Amino acid sequence: MLSTRWLQKRRPYWARADELVTRSEKSGIRSLNHHELRELAVLYCQGASDLSTVREDPSSQRLAQSLNQLLGRAHNCIYMGRRAQGTRIIEFYRDTFPQIFHETLPYTLAACAIFFALAAAGFVMAALDPGFQGYFLGGAMMESINNHQMWTHSIVSVKPLASSQIMTNNLSVSFATFAFGITAGIGTLWMLAFNGLLFGVVNAACWQAGMAGQLLSFVVPHGVLELPAIFIAGGAGLLIAKGLLFPGTLPRHASLVREGGRAIQLALGIIPLLIVAGTIEGFVSPSDLAARWKYLLGAGLFGLLLLFVMRKTPHVNVAPPAEISPQN
Repeated sequence: MLSTRWLQKRRPYWARADELVTRSEKSGIRSLNHHELRELAVLYCQGASDLSTVREDPSSQRLAQSLNQLLGRAHNCIYMGRRAQGTRIIEFYRDTFPQIFHETLPYTLAACAIFFALAAAGFVMAALDPGFQGYFLGGAMMESINNHQMWTHSIVSVKPLASSQIMTNNLSVSFATFAFGITAGIGTLWMLAFNGLLFGVVNAACWQAGMAGQLLSFVVPHGVLELPAIFIAGGAGLLIAKGLLFPGTLPRHASLVREGGRAIQLALGIIPLLIVAGTIEGFVSPSDLAARWKYLLGAGLFGLLLLFVMRKTPHVNVAPPAEISPQN
């Protein structure tokens, strides 16, 4: 027989599902925003589990019938009300990605801190030991810096090809940083540390050669998008590691699925940033455009990025599956 305590816990979720379904039936599926649809999907899955529990009690047939009708109505809302793919993509970048970014901001900030801590260490070590520069940068790049020439001159002559290669490389590095979270975060930390160290060494070598201004004017136009994208990818990798190492009250598999889902959304969200950054790095950053215009472009892009990710978005608090479905 079903316990009163179990029923008291479950009824608010059934009532919430009925509220969402009723609104959809009266005003159409568009009356539910993206987050309410996600909430309804979670409630539907948990309601199906509840129905199985209720059916095991012969004295609860009326409740089982009522719950079955509710699930049938919810099923129609979820599976008959799908929007066009293009609309879903727009909604993802307009609403979902900024919200996930807000929710996981501490992980992105942690990735940023790791990168710049190693960048600072790399700068100091390279400034004190020229041999350390050669070890990291290689002979060809060191020769170019010693001759006071930017190593980016080859990009200018093959802009379309270079831009494509840059995009591919940036995507590879970012997705590797994200995916290596499955190694309990070790791979993600390595990618952030190595790239931060390399960034610091390059800055030190150019500073000592009197090329700091040239490097800055090259990095700023695309770096204002490329670096935040790498930090977000790093945050996504750390999020996966958190789900794997610190599941809390959830089973480890459920924790990994939940955090992995959010991490994937972060990784998908940075793709446009990397495409734009790769285009600028191939066409604008190495060009002869005056430095002030490059700085102005970088400032404008960074301002737009901040407006995009920091704006407020609709939010619905959805209880996680492990909390929605206590079985007794």
